Amino acid sequence: MRSYWPLIVVLAAMFGASYLFIKVAVEDIPPAALTQFRVLGAGVLLFTYLSWRMGARRSIAELRAAWKPCVVLGVINAAVPMGLVAWGETHIDSSVAGIAQSTIPLFTFVLAAKFLPHESVGLVRLGGLALGFVGVAFLVGFPSEAGWWAVAGTLAVVLSSLSYASGGVYGQLQVHDIPGPVLAAGNMLAAAVILLPLTLIDPPTQLPGTTALAGLVALILIPTFAGQLLLFRVLRLYGSRKLSIVTYLMPAFAVVFGAVLLSEPITTAIIAGFALIVVGAALASGQRLWGVRVVEEPA
Repeated sequence: MRSYWPLIVVLAAMFGASYLFIKVAVEDIPPAALTQFRVLGAGVLLFTYLSWRMGARRSIAELRAAWKPCVVLGVINAAVPMGLVAWGETHIDSSVAGIAQSTIPLFTFVLAAKFLPHESVGLVRLGGLALGFVGVAFLVGFPSEAGWWAVAGTLAVVLSSLSYASGGVYGQLQVHDIPGPVLAAGNMLAAAVILLPLTLIDPPTQLPGTTALAGLVALILIPTFAGQLLLFRVLRLYGSRKLSIVTYLMPAFAVVFGAVLLSEPITTAIIAGFALIVVGAALASGQRLWGVRVVEEPA
């Protein structure tokens, strides 16, 4: 099958838009509450989808049987990283968050070398990762000056990358035995329970504005609901290392969305940076640029 790059591009577009949605929503909604609403809304939608596919009774049975992996993923793949990104974006721009998040492939390579030894790590892939980082820096650039809170916000997003990488590797080990939609719904619902105490400690003090609510709804529907379904599909078909390549493409989509929606200019540096990212991602994935031949199993 040659579905790898189309799936990766669509997933990158969904996740790339999340930084914009978070930045808009977090202006009026505290980070913990924003993340709580995000995972709860997506969890309900994912459970509805799961019930439509296999029936409510069977869905509940599947979630009960997989509760341990769902709780683990709820922590490391949802509650912790999503909360850290939301908090980080209260102190840094969404573009900086996208750059910091591109460290996921590095963490994934380190973790996969330990827990997934059957996946080789070669110089070409390492070179692709380095080229991808150059492209990200070339594409967006770094702030010329930053205070301590900006440093803390950036480090929070980098830490979220480690959490996401851990979730990717752990999810790859689980998705062969547990259907992806079950893990997607279960980890979102588990995250909603885990985040509830933090939301009660720092709840919204006033009704969010229309723009913030629109950002929250878009955040739930696009990168969290639809994105989670697609994420576990890609994870099952290609593994965590190839999935992590999506992080190189997210900043490029953030720039495109900014240009279309906010009339931000697209410069020569942006075009060159995007090209470096695509080439670096292709090298790091260890696959042909036009796709990957795999036997695709029913979801």
